[in-house]
Amino acid sequence: MDRTALLLAGVLGFLGVALGAFGAHGLKKWLAAASDGDQRLAWWNTGAQYHLIHALAIGVSTLRPDPMHHGSAVAPWLFAGGIALFSGSLYAMTLTGRRALGAITPLGGLLFLAGWAAIAYNAAVIVD
Repeated sequence: MDRTALLLAGVLGFLGVALGAFGAHGLKKWLAAASDGDQRLAWWNTGAQYHLIHALAIGVSTLRPDPMHHGSAVAPWLFAGGIALFSGSLYAMTLTGRRALGAITPLGGLLFLAGWAAIAYNAAVIVD
């Protein structure tokens, strides 16, 4: 599982950097003409920031002598789901301008919280 989690961290980290760069360079010009372009670019940047933080968190979740013990086994998947829902909904809102997609964003936030809780649980139950 730790190899899969590290692969997931690498792929999602790569995508986070690429999407962040796209937002900074490609989207900035494209959204300049939109009346809500600044707001939409801010959504993209928030999505990219949380995307990168949680790609890194997937990698961090494997840094234990027994990295996939108890709660840490689910943490990478919770973080990946959080990236898909939280960041994905913000990316989609930016590209489409459809604010209703924001209803999905908090679900991703809940998955992020669950991932961090899983890591904390793992730390609490492992006996060194």
